[in-house]
Parts: sequence; C-alpha cells; structure tokens
Amino acid sequence: MDPELSAALRLLGPLEGRIMRLVWAGRLAEPFTVRDVHTRLQDLAYTTVMTTVARLAEKGLLATNEASHRRAYLYRLALPPAEFLRRSSEEQVDDLIARFGDVALAAFAGRLNSLPQAQRRRLGRRSRA
Repeated sequence: MDPELSAALRLLGPLEGRIMRLVWAGRLAEPFTVRDVHTRLQDLAYTTVMTTVARLAEKGLLATNEASHRRAYLYRLALPPAEFLRRSSEEQVDDLIARFGDVALAAFAGRLNSLPQAQRRRLGRRSRA
C-alpha cells in the first residue's frame, strides 16, 4: 500500500478509514450518496454511515452539494490522501508551536540536524513543492 495512503488512513477513525479507503480507491463513482456508500458497507446501519460521511465532509475530506431534485446530498472527493496528510501535519505542527512555542521549534531543528543527509535532501525537496 502507498505509504501516504497508509499514513492518511491512520489519522482517521475506523469507520472513516473504511469509507475513505473506498473513495480514495475510486470504488465509488462520483458524485455519490450515502446510500451508495451503505451499499458497500451493509454491515453498518444506514444512520451510522450517514453520520460518518457527514463528519468526513465537515473535516473537508469530502465536498457536498444538495441534490436539487432530491433530499439526498451528493458527495465527491475533496482531498486526496497526500493532501490530507500534508494539511493534517501542518495543523499538528501549528498546534505544537502554539502550545510549546520556541521549545517546539528547537526540538524540530534538533531532529533535522540529526537526520541522514539523504533524508534532509528529500525533506528539502518536499518543503519547496
């Protein structure tokens, strides 16, 4: 499995991960409804799927539009795994800096200095992307 996909799935709860694995794998045609997801996850109650899909939309992983001729909402992918991982890591770093200030930055700098040269180059390329 793609390491970024694995890391992104670990940031989600079990049900969120099951749904996003379907979405990220392209196993749900877009746009899709809660009923489409429930068809793939019939071991779960419809209301459980509905609540979990709504939470994924609140987290920004799914985009939603109300279907004009129905009461159902239509969903589509909003963030691919790599973008979700990037956004989540930035939020975590911001939180650490807000909580610990310069101490957190000093810890990051210390870790960077102890990394192998090849990994520092990869991080440099990633930070410029």
